[in-house]
Amino acid sequence: MRTLFKLFIFLISPSLIAQSVTQLDSLLRQGIDARSNKNYSLSLEVLTKVRSVAEENQWYRQQFLAINNIGANYYSMLDYGEALDNYLEAYTIALKHLDGNEEMTVLNNIALLYIEEGDLLKAEENFSKAYILAKENNEKIKTGLYAINLGIVENQRGNIEKAARYLAEAGKIVNDIPALSVQVEIALAENWYKRGELQKAKLLALKTLPELENISFNEERISLLMLLSNIARDEGDTANAISYAKDALNAALNLKNRIDIFQKLARIYSKGGSYNEALKAKDSVIALTDSLHKLKNGRVFEANRVKFEVANYRRELQQSKESQRQERITLYSLLGISIILICLTAWALYNSYIKNKQRKKLNQQNKEFIKLELQKKESDILLLEKQLHAKEAIALLEQERLKNEIEKRNRKLAAKALQISGRNELIKEVINSFTDRTEISRNAFLSTKIKELKKLLKKDSEWESFLTHFEEVNHGLLTKLRNNHSELTANDIRFLSYLYMELSTKEIASLFNITVEAARKRKERISNKMGLEDSSVLYSYITTL
Repeated sequence: MRTLFKLFIFLISPSLIAQSVTQLDSLLRQGIDARSNKNYSLSLEVLTKVRSVAEENQWYRQQFLAINNIGANYYSMLDYGEALDNYLEAYTIALKHLDGNEEMTVLNNIALLYIEEGDLLKAEENFSKAYILAKENNEKIKTGLYAINLGIVENQRGNIEKAARYLAEAGKIVNDIPALSVQVEIALAENWYKRGELQKAKLLALKTLPELENISFNEERISLLMLLSNIARDEGDTANAISYAKDALNAALNLKNRIDIFQKLARIYSKGGSYNEALKAKDSVIALTDSLHKLKNGRVFEANRVKFEVANYRRELQQSKESQRQERITLYSLLGISIILICLTAWALYNSYIKNKQRKKLNQQNKEFIKLELQKKESDILLLEKQLHAKEAIALLEQERLKNEIEKRNRKLAAKALQISGRNELIKEVINSFTDRTEISRNAFLSTKIKELKKLLKKDSEWESFLTHFEEVNHGLLTKLRNNHSELTANDIRFLSYLYMELSTKEIASLFNITVEAARKRKERISNKMGLEDSSVLYSYITTL
């Protein structure tokens, strides 16, 4: 009993130590914090564990958050393909199991990813979906945020009026939220610039610039300084264009921004005739581009290393689960076997005396029962065999009767065809005997009758009746010929019917009122139509249809 109790405690212990939702949320926060600290390997390991547990327990919100943040890790490591795969998986879970908030979140992430890839159309499509969802769910702040993003994207795509509408809507919603209202002003300044309204764009940019001194608005400040540099360049104010660009350069922290700024400085210097400065800016672009490539390669290597580690971790996790599952199955099996053995032993001890006493009687009854069953089965088998033989005999008789009936009818048809052939021969002899006599050719009445006889040879009014009877007797042979060989003419079908009835070439020629040689040529022509190389196999072919 002590052993059984220990087994029972071991079996139920997994449920006592299983991850709770609260514990999983705590792990999620650890994974997100690790990503914020750029410890991608640790973040992915923790998030993978969360994903596995959430998936196993069907905790869809935690599963969504884990996969979405795994995608964010890969996004930070510049592995955009892997990031998109995870975002799309998170999007599928949001659609099936969660509400609009999670769907909006992942749509926004996907759109930002497409902006990095330079696919503005896809970015606009996903921002629009998030924007519509925010409106449907009456999420004012998110509606404003997505409207800002759409305004920025439409500015970049050159859809100025559409961008202005989104930004006007966003301005009304986020007017009292400084972090978002500043972004609206920057996008509006860009919109004015793209319209050619340089003064309006400049005034709005200069008004907004002092609000961006906080480091959290560093990217926005760089964007605004670059806009002011573009405005100054377009106004012909090269000095201010260079000054604003240098201010942006001093604020730029990442390599991509610095490369863009040096490229702009190179164009400004070149346009102003300062070629040495332009060359220096170009050299900086080349050096920074090389550094960016090294950084990207390092990030790609890091991403691949982390993916390998995560794959190993997932494999180990799966192996651990499989091992636990196998151990649980083994323990359940041992427990079940133990219980069965105890029950069987008790039952055997309790019933051994009764079994010994009744065994002979039961054996005798079983023998008699088996004997009766065997006799019944033998009787049933004999009856089935007799029925089967009777059915086979009836089928053979019916088959023989049908065969005789078909042969009988074909003989009648052949006799009728030969009768027609004899009639045609007789008519031809009469015509030939009268045609050779001069006195008959001068007699108009006899000449007319001879012509009528000739027409009778060409016209066979009994053919339709013959065709109907032939089709009935030979079970659709002519229909098969027409279906398989649509190129056959009515006369070809007629020729084949006579051939099927085993009429000779001479008899067929007589029925068609043609020469024997013409009948042979017709047979060869029909064979060619049907794709047969040799006319001698024509009869064999039609008899197999």
